[in-house]
Amino acid sequence: MRQENIKRIVSEMTIEEKASLCSGADNWRTPAIEKLGIPSVMMSDGPHGLRKECKTDGSIVDESGTIKAVCFPAACATANSFDPKLLRKMGECLGEECQAEDVQILLGPGINIKRNPLCGRNFEYFSEDPCVAGELGTAFVEGVQSKGVGTSLKHFFANNQEYRRMDESSEIDERTKRELYLPAFEKVVKRAQPSTIMASYNRIDGTYSTENHRNLEEILRGEWGFEGVVVSDWGATHDRVKAVAGGTEITMPGAKDTDHKIVEAVQNGELAEDVLDRVCERVLTMVYHLHEQKRGGTINQEADHRLARQIAAESMVVLKNEGRLLPIPREKKIAFIGAFAKDPRYQGSGSSFVNNYRVTNAYDVALEEGISAADLLYAPGYDRFSGDTTDELITEAVDTAKQADVAVIFAGLPEKMESEGYDRSHMKMPQGHCRLIEEITRVQEHTVVVLYNGSAIELPWAEHVPAILEGYLSGEAVGEATIDVLFGSVNPSGHLAESFPVKLQDNPSYLFFPGEGEKVVYNERMFVGYRYYESKDMKVRFPFGHGLSYTTFVFSNMKLEKSRLQGGENLTLYVDVENAGNRDGKALVQIYVAPPKKELQRPVRELRTFRKVEVKAGEKVTVQMELTSRDFALWSEKSGRWVIEDGIYKIQVGISAHEIVLEEELQVESGSMKDMPHIIPMSPISDILVFEKGQAYWEAHVPEFIQGALRMGLLPEEVGAMLMDNPGQINQIPGLNNLFVQPLIMLTHFCESITEEEITRLCRELNEET
Repeated sequence: MRQENIKRIVSEMTIEEKASLCSGADNWRTPAIEKLGIPSVMMSDGPHGLRKECKTDGSIVDESGTIKAVCFPAACATANSFDPKLLRKMGECLGEECQAEDVQILLGPGINIKRNPLCGRNFEYFSEDPCVAGELGTAFVEGVQSKGVGTSLKHFFANNQEYRRMDESSEIDERTKRELYLPAFEKVVKRAQPSTIMASYNRIDGTYSTENHRNLEEILRGEWGFEGVVVSDWGATHDRVKAVAGGTEITMPGAKDTDHKIVEAVQNGELAEDVLDRVCERVLTMVYHLHEQKRGGTINQEADHRLARQIAAESMVVLKNEGRLLPIPREKKIAFIGAFAKDPRYQGSGSSFVNNYRVTNAYDVALEEGISAADLLYAPGYDRFSGDTTDELITEAVDTAKQADVAVIFAGLPEKMESEGYDRSHMKMPQGHCRLIEEITRVQEHTVVVLYNGSAIELPWAEHVPAILEGYLSGEAVGEATIDVLFGSVNPSGHLAESFPVKLQDNPSYLFFPGEGEKVVYNERMFVGYRYYESKDMKVRFPFGHGLSYTTFVFSNMKLEKSRLQGGENLTLYVDVENAGNRDGKALVQIYVAPPKKELQRPVRELRTFRKVEVKAGEKVTVQMELTSRDFALWSEKSGRWVIEDGIYKIQVGISAHEIVLEEELQVESGSMKDMPHIIPMSPISDILVFEKGQAYWEAHVPEFIQGALRMGLLPEEVGAMLMDNPGQINQIPGLNNLFVQPLIMLTHFCESITEEEITRLCRELNEET
């Protein structure tokens, strides 16, 4: 619908009708206003599977509470694919399912940074790194919205824990926000324009996210150009009037009993009606746009299940493979040990829980795909739901392992140990799982451990196990995907999107998580995950970016398009990737930027771009990649913008954040991205000289400054006379350099024509230049 028509509709609405548009009609729908022809929009949970709770008319689906749907791998798994094309394909599939189920907005993806491994909702988030979260989040949004279905990018922002998530205040300095917690959201907004952004529960620097005008209006809309609608997380609005004024268009779920507060605020002048009108225009623009898109169709759940299998297999990570134990030859006698082998953990709990179409397990799939029952032994090893074990279960498992050529232990975290709504209290696996692994490895040297978990865990037994496969939460096709990788029909290509520390205490936020009282202070700043571990040279169990293949990739011949880069320019680089093994496979090219050592603290390296490429056995391909000026920049709090420090940067190719295999130096000059200081009357005089206007102001007053210095006895007469003839040499006179570090306001003492008011005006004009 044309914008002038939307403005006309809003002009015809009563204040009461306008207020009604600012909240849901119920748990999942926006309100319809029939007399004005305004339709309703249906929303549904579903970042990894459609979780529709009601029919379009609001009635309950059935006794299960949600429709049957394909459960795709959770974000903790799909992130390890490092494959935007795969995420886009998943998004397209979910978009088609939404079309068929008459859902207009899918609530996802979640791209919050994994600040701490204990966050109970980490399984819904991609990574500890904003480059990964931003790229994969963009692909997901583009995929869903290509089918005419909207998305809700969440949770904006700094929603990094479940403890007191409804009221805790995330206290973060501006540079840390800009460099770590905002970039993923910025990338998705600028490149994909999600239909909605979900404002989080928490407060940020004391202000609720739903009321935070600075974040929602100034940054999200003003700086990034967000064109959609801000929706509150369910129950995150505390003050309807402040939410509307702050930039939250729709409060969810329905809050009709408080509509009158918005009406009263307009009537008494607390809320300007033109602000409310702008909110309504944004809502109607979204509603009409989504209703103009294609709707209907059918769902082919078998085809979608096959896609879920592909995504899961390409997201699994081989963490360790000593002696090439993997893939397992099918003629071996194999023991599957652990209850997860027959009843796997494959998704998280909470608002993203999917009533899955069907679920497969590794034991049954192995039999279906040709492993004979005589050659596939099984022992449960522990209680499926508690994770506890007994002497009897251990004895049975050990006896079973002894009979096999290879033992595959299925372990990880049961559902009760991680969920939306609460954080984990530790990083440990259940004691029963660890004991089982320790006992089996004593009697069976050929042991593989398969892990199903939603976040990083401590692996104290890792050194004693020759092979480890990390499956995370792989969705309903977990059984097939696990067998695909274990037996080699899929060559694994997953890489860790988060670091696995040796122990919880190594985590940089350990002392500050989950905060004290109503505040959590992000004292570790931007040193989260590998940014901390690599900068501190701290040993981790498995580093960010780590992942093994059944073939061997060799990276070589990195070339930079230029050896010198000016701020504002982009850089093209090339890397050769050779498959030196005998199996086709997919290689991940990780490009890190290492900054020069300067005054400001920075991580020793940061991932800036990546590319997954398929390379056939024996072949070599050249990969072309791009870096932008932003990839070399940091946020200047004094200038309030992105700036570049001059110096020699290193462009690095890593097979993980820890292991760098190629490196080239690049001279980078700040150019147009030079850091310009914020000028106040107490700033040193030298600070104004980096401004063209400041330099001109100084040069115009140098003669008067020299006379003042003579008058105060700070210059010998002969030096003063020489400088009056050559004022440009003033900064070359020994003893005068310390004058330039004096406060700008001191010019009023040297120059009788300069007043305090003039200094204040000069400061304002120079700051406006930045």
